[in-house]
Amino acid sequence: MGVPIIEQARIQAQVLVPLVKALQAELGEERANGLVRRALGEHYRRLGDAWQRAKGAKDLGASMGAAFAAYAAGDALDYQVRKQSEDAFDIDVTRCGYAQLYKELGAPELGFLLVCSADYAFAEGLGADTELARTQTIMQGASRCDFRYRRRPRQD
Repeated sequence: MGVPIIEQARIQAQVLVPLVKALQAELGEERANGLVRRALGEHYRRLGDAWQRAKGAKDLGASMGAAFAAYAAGDALDYQVRKQSEDAFDIDVTRCGYAQLYKELGAPELGFLLVCSADYAFAEGLGADTELARTQTIMQGASRCDFRYRRRPRQD
């Protein structure tokens, strides 16, 4: 097994946090954050597409279950699966090491930009028929993150 994703995030944050802060100072927060969101979004869409091709498009629940297991490695997340089927995956994250990491770095607001914003782009990469709904995140101060993935029926 390779380096856990939480450790990759820790290493990346040491470079990304000062870079994003410098961009914000130079371009303004809104413009800098938009630039970062677009750049990382494209990266995470490609990752979602590669993940879906590697895991197969048939079973959304199994695919996302494996993805969350990978993101939880290294004691990064505590979570409860609420529903798992071929066309749905509902999960509540109750402890987030990624949020703790950005809090320790003194940049919790950048944690949402650099980590949580990727969730929607990753879901887009899974395919046009996959949607994600999330109403709250630990990174933004909630007690849990509520992920609800659905595969929309095909309109043939």
